[in-house]
Amino acid sequence: MAKPESPSEPFKRALAHAARSLAEQPDLEVVFGGEGPSLVGHRAVLPHPPKDLTGKEAARIRGVADQMALRLAHHDAAAHQRLKPVNAAGSVLFEALEQARTDAIGANALGGVRANLQVLLEHELERKGLTHAMDRTAVPWPDVLALMVRERLTGDAPPAGAQAVVDLVRGEVEGRAGSDLDRLLGAVDDQEAFGRIARAIVSDLDMGDDASDNPGDQGDDEDAEGTEPDEGEGDEGEDAPEPQDEQPQPSGEDGEPERSPDRDGAVQMDEAPDSELRDEATEAGEEARPAKPQLRDLGPERPQYKVYTTAFDEVVGAEDLCDPEELTRLRSYLDQQLSALHSVVARLANRLQRRLLAQQNRAWSFDLEEGVLDTARLVRVVTDPTSPLSFKQEEEAPFRDTVVTLLLDNSGSMRGRPIMVAAICADILARTLERCGVKVEVLGFTTRAWKGGQSRDRWLKDGKPSQPGRLNDLRHIVYKAADTPWRRARKNLGLMMREGLLKENIDGEALLWAHSRLLARPEQRRILMVISDGAPVDDSTQSVNNGAYLDHHLRQVIAEIQTASPVELLAVGIGHDVTRWYRRAVTLVDVEQLAGAMTEQLAALFEEEGRAPVRSKRRRPPSVPLSPAKAGVQARA
Repeated sequence: MAKPESPSEPFKRALAHAARSLAEQPDLEVVFGGEGPSLVGHRAVLPHPPKDLTGKEAARIRGVADQMALRLAHHDAAAHQRLKPVNAAGSVLFEALEQARTDAIGANALGGVRANLQVLLEHELERKGLTHAMDRTAVPWPDVLALMVRERLTGDAPPAGAQAVVDLVRGEVEGRAGSDLDRLLGAVDDQEAFGRIARAIVSDLDMGDDASDNPGDQGDDEDAEGTEPDEGEGDEGEDAPEPQDEQPQPSGEDGEPERSPDRDGAVQMDEAPDSELRDEATEAGEEARPAKPQLRDLGPERPQYKVYTTAFDEVVGAEDLCDPEELTRLRSYLDQQLSALHSVVARLANRLQRRLLAQQNRAWSFDLEEGVLDTARLVRVVTDPTSPLSFKQEEEAPFRDTVVTLLLDNSGSMRGRPIMVAAICADILARTLERCGVKVEVLGFTTRAWKGGQSRDRWLKDGKPSQPGRLNDLRHIVYKAADTPWRRARKNLGLMMREGLLKENIDGEALLWAHSRLLARPEQRRILMVISDGAPVDDSTQSVNNGAYLDHHLRQVIAEIQTASPVELLAVGIGHDVTRWYRRAVTLVDVEQLAGAMTEQLAALFEEEGRAPVRSKRRRPPSVPLSPAKAGVQARA
């Protein structure tokens, strides 16, 4: 008798057929998994339908499938790569605009697709925490700009829950890029033309780079006009804030200095002009405070990284930032919010544990003169009485004493779902690695204040000396020390849910801090994993230095660690291409993939240390004679 079909199977089949039809690809492979949706080549992975499938949940899953199918049907990856801005901030904005374009094509053509995408959008906004009003400085630019573009391309206003967030910056966006936004509707079916206008919009928002270096912009002066920097600005640095964390601040804001001219031009984070950097070093002169000891400078053309003052920086334990009762409440809230994800992460962690323990299994050496009797070889004693008994011994497979540091970005752009997923992944991985005899340290980095705090106040009182260097108060948080058992530090990770904790991120110094802690450890092997969703962003520092100041320092620190340190460095980027900085890195489109990426990266590192088990070490005494049968075989050979 055939096994009865699951109630979700007809839904899955219908969904797969609809996706192939919409994508116009009959050979599209559609599978269902529990580790988050993904689209790689011609393989679409969709979330498993829940056991009790509601109408809203079904529409959400159909929305995911429709979005992937539209991407396959109307998106040219080569053209997209050719047109995409070089710098990280502009690249993320450009990607958001392209996604809005492909979604709009399907929504305008089919009412059912429009409804599915609407449900998916509302779910994503709720997941990212955009349905609640937030501080204007923490508005996630890619999401807000995508909502405004969607409104123009489809006529659909932003969902009611996100309307307030869009209204926070609508006036500024319309003022800067309104004319280019109006041009998008006429180019929605032409990816090349749409991409050029999108680059112009990114440039309008001061997050672009020199489009003349991009071959995709040549040959169409009208469309490319908005992407070219003004004359005299192309060699200047730009404050290129990560769009999910900060937004450009207008000059003349209360308590803030006006922007220096070098913030108005375009920047390529990895190729700032040499002459500009030499000028910065000269202008800094004796007016800046002495620099804190750092890793050596990687080149004579880049100014040494400086810190205006360290008087207000702090390294603090999570338990010292709030009382025990609040920590307990925050941890309970974290567990409640992530109860569904917890099982997925736990399965991945168990898989990691099995892989690690497999490397610690003992290998066997056979055919020894002493040890444990090898019963598998007794048959030859029976068939050949002159054959000696065979013994075996266990040998420990090498597994070096190891410590792992998880360094979590605690910036404002991580607010909502990303920081919750990062917290629970760190929690479960720490427990898993501890079971395998691997010590784990969990650290976080942010700033004590928005826009400079007490460091900036001191700078203002000192008369605003030029090129002051880093100009904010660091806050480095120890959630779990390496020698602290997991059970004692478990509640500390709930601190990430605390309102107001997540502010700005200065990655280079955080990396140095975590690295120095690892160097002080006695373990033979030291691994540092960074989880971040953006480039370094601190508006106070970037407003009075070169716009790529923090980025250059981060690159310098990473290069030094990767080339001259015993610490093994890897990174996981959430919605942000960290491969531009880190040699060993992975970039995730969806935060739901974080658990799988972290476990796979760690497992791969440990497996590199493993070696094939010892199969056999034959140590037969030479005095034992061969049996007549064996001697005959050997003679014939």
